[in-house]
Amino acid sequence: MSPRKAKPQAVNGKSPPLQGTPINTGSKPTAAAKFSVTPSQPIQVSGRWLLSAVAGTLIAAALCAWGALCLLFWQGSWQLLYHPASLVARTPAAAGLSFDPIGFATTGTGLPQLTGWWIPAAPNAPFNRYTVLYLHGQNGNLGDAVDHLAQLHAAGVSLFAFDYRGYGQSQFAHPSERHWLEDAGWALQYLTATRHIAPGFIVVDGSDLGADLALEFAAAHPQLAGVVVESPLADATRAVFQDERARLVPARLLVRDRYDLRSAATALRTPSLWFLPVSQAAAGNHSLDKPDFLENVSARKMVVWLLSGRGAAPAFTDGFSRWLGDLGAR
Repeated sequence: MSPRKAKPQAVNGKSPPLQGTPINTGSKPTAAAKFSVTPSQPIQVSGRWLLSAVAGTLIAAALCAWGALCLLFWQGSWQLLYHPASLVARTPAAAGLSFDPIGFATTGTGLPQLTGWWIPAAPNAPFNRYTVLYLHGQNGNLGDAVDHLAQLHAAGVSLFAFDYRGYGQSQFAHPSERHWLEDAGWALQYLTATRHIAPGFIVVDGSDLGADLALEFAAAHPQLAGVVVESPLADATRAVFQDERARLVPARLLVRDRYDLRSAATALRTPSLWFLPVSQAAAGNHSLDKPDFLENVSARKMVVWLLSGRGAAPAFTDGFSRWLGDLGAR
């Protein structure tokens, strides 16, 4: 006989669950129990963290403002030294000189970057074998140098004068020492390659900041016949680096122009003629102190002191003619 199965016994008066039915030993949760959330503690921020955040924000804002100031100084500092003008009010014709307008240093599209004037010497001029490459100063343009060009031409030389980029009718670009050196190089190339003038018959002449450029350019081109330095600026970049705004930024890192007369004078190997201004009082007291950088010139040099007034023009013409005569006799 098969054993008989035991029947489920009632527990505490309740019928036992049927076999196979899951037993729920817990009570059914309520809706409130399902969605109840334990309250969280409020977030607390330390005062030190707030002070650090505020200080960091202020420092970042100050750095951004200083960076913007550096950028503005870098972009606009050239205006402290260079003062170009686009309108050419006069031409050599105003001084009775025949000239040819020249466009040179053409781009890949054939447009000239620089414009200038070719003023030939008379066939019987005493120094017509020489051509003067004239470099004007930092103010205005060629139109302001017409009278001086006539004075140079009266000595009996041919002249080639041009406007740097950013001046006159030349292509627009912010002037700089690097651009001026490039422009002078293109002018020399025009004379040698297009006019077929030998460098040994080219004299570089500069006035004011153009005199600083002429000295630097001649030092880099010893094959030239000579250089004329008219009233150079002993401290050309003073207007930039002593400006009040330059004290707020690293100006010497942002501006690359230097015009170092001392270095250029030391490197010069061609004959030079120096026209230096002198006051009436200094001339009367014979206190004609030569600039320090002039002592660095080891090549043959001649110095002419010019008084302001009517006597300056004859002294200039006489000194220039005597120097050209000595130049041809070397």
